[in-house]
Amino acid sequence: MSSRLSVRLSRLLNMIPYFIAHPGISAAEAAADLGVTTKQLMSDLNQLWMCGLPGYGPGDLIDLSFSEESVEVTFSAGIDRPLRLTSTEATALLVALRSIVDMPGMVDPTAAHAAIAKIESAIVGGSGAELDGARTPPTEAPAVATVRSALARHRALRLVYYSASRDVVTERVVDPIRIVLVDNNSYLQAWCRQAEGVRLFRFDRIEAATELDEPARPPSHATEESAALDLFQDDPAVPLARLRIHGDYAWVLDQYPMHRVAVNADGSLEATMRFATLDWMARLLLGFGAGVTVLGPPELVAAVRERSNAALAAYAEAGFEAAG
Repeated sequence: MSSRLSVRLSRLLNMIPYFIAHPGISAAEAAADLGVTTKQLMSDLNQLWMCGLPGYGPGDLIDLSFSEESVEVTFSAGIDRPLRLTSTEATALLVALRSIVDMPGMVDPTAAHAAIAKIESAIVGGSGAELDGARTPPTEAPAVATVRSALARHRALRLVYYSASRDVVTERVVDPIRIVLVDNNSYLQAWCRQAEGVRLFRFDRIEAATELDEPARPPSHATEESAALDLFQDDPAVPLARLRIHGDYAWVLDQYPMHRVAVNADGSLEATMRFATLDWMARLLLGFGAGVTVLGPPELVAAVRERSNAALAAYAEAGFEAAG
């Protein structure tokens, strides 16, 4: 649970400079930029009202004026002032920057190296020592740069994508939602118009990307689905599904944050996947039909069985017979 709280804390801290830079922005626009639902954004804004400086009274707490039509920071509690880092904090930040700069699509490598150089310069105090940040930043792959640009400009993308599980290259148009990190691989999370669903596209498998001259318009429910897939940390407090995947359905490993744990003699795969709620996970698994079987936990098995029986009963009432 602590990792989920730390993710929310980071988001809350980033909101203040974001809203200072975008005064009067609507809640829907801000939610799209920040990768959360409007409901989650409003919850975060209410939480920010209780954050601030020691004393925690009037004049100490962050103050905002917000509704779904407009959000504006009226008192930042000093969070917009330049940050002063201790040597330990600066070192930790450098380690994090150096780690993330090598992940395709996560950050602009030129900007990250400039930040590294500034922090190192402050640490050495102008001693003239050689700085890692002075080195030439790595060249970003054209497809990665195009994806980041389209995401920032809210544009649709045409991707040429290699699916490792099926060993095929496909071309599809997607509406970008955000970039995420899963098991040290960076992915584009987007609404795939071909599949009509939220999908993950691993950056090192995007062979080409073209930014289209049309806005990205993921359906409203796509943001909710993307939020449900937002459990990429291996948090033991989050429920873990155990699944058996038919060999013909191996492609789901490319599209969802699943971890393969075994390959069976019949060609089927066993995998795990963390999930937010039973209802959402049950709906997802039922969509795969016989291609994916739930092995555990028991409550998920029961939820899928209950929904399956309800669907069969509805078919029977409508006068249909279930095949097989």
